Amino acid sequence: MPPLRTALLQSSGRPGAVAENLKVLDEAAARAAASGARLLVAPEMFLTGYAIGDAVPELAEPADGPGARSVAEIAERHGLAVLYGYPERDGERIFNASQLIGPDGASLANYRKTHLFGCFEQEWFTPGEQAVVQADLDGIRIGLLICYDVEFPENVRAHALAGTDLLLVPTAQMHPFQFVAESVIPVRAFESQMYVAYVNRTGPEGEFEFVGLSCLAGPDGTVRTRAGRGEELVVGEVDPEFLAASRTANPYLHDRRPGLYGSLA
Repeated sequence: MPPLRTALLQSSGRPGAVAENLKVLDEAAARAAASGARLLVAPEMFLTGYAIGDAVPELAEPADGPGARSVAEIAERHGLAVLYGYPERDGERIFNASQLIGPDGASLANYRKTHLFGCFEQEWFTPGEQAVVQADLDGIRIGLLICYDVEFPENVRAHALAGTDLLLVPTAQMHPFQFVAESVIPVRAFESQMYVAYVNRTGPEGEFEFVGLSCLAGPDGTVRTRAGRGEELVVGEVDPEFLAASRTANPYLHDRRPGLYGSLA
């Protein structure tokens, strides 16, 4: 299989302005497609903005709502898959969610954040209950987490055991936790033998200061592409042949002894 060219959109768009954020996503999709990318990943809560406070209930929408339909049109028009974050309404409950739309405009997967960070998220969102959500794109098994989820090694290992090749992590990583982007993400990729695309917001937003530093880390623990602190679109490749060779050379998953780890659960 050829490498999966993957574009990371580091942007906060305009909080509270869905139409403006869709325009930013459309422009990024055009640039990503022109670079040969087959997948574009946007940050956590990109559709609406993250620091939207009391507007969460107003801006939340179903997984098949108008925002999803607009993203589907963008994906189909540019011929690439798009992963975006949004507040998902399901009855009276609201989830911090991300959805992967395929190049044909069809929904491939929808994931609800399982580990909520801080007072803002815990006030407005219900935690998801499905740990591993996956989809296939061009022969690559893609898994979904959101921000704080990836800081729990159990989450990433669960994806590794389920066969995830590329873990997509839309995030809203804020100061002073930039060490997660700089150090934790490459380690997660190495210890669970997968690619990890960690895609952040950037700049001030409400009470938060997002640090950027989006990256695509490989299974050897090296960063294939890294954004700076500002608005940026960076592109890297997920190489299935390199991944297979790395898994052979680094047999963490094979050498596990699950019988010793029962107390962890």
